[in-house]
Amino acid sequence: MKAVEIRELSSDDLTVKLKEARAELFNLRFQMATSQLDNTARVKQVKKDIARIQTEMRAREIAAAGALK
Repeated sequence: MKAVEIRELSSDDLTVKLKEARAELFNLRFQMATSQLDNTARVKQVKKDIARIQTEMRAREIAAAGALK
């Protein structure tokens, strides 16, 4: 998922995507532990997606706090 796509999502959608990404990361780690994971690069990609989503959520939080001042 690209940063541009993430910025276009609503706050509720970001929360849903974050939960989905964390669940996927859990499943990927589980597959890696049981030697069933074929694409190990997917773990890194999901971690980056989680970081991008969290960054956008934090940026929106800071922007909202700045608007209240």
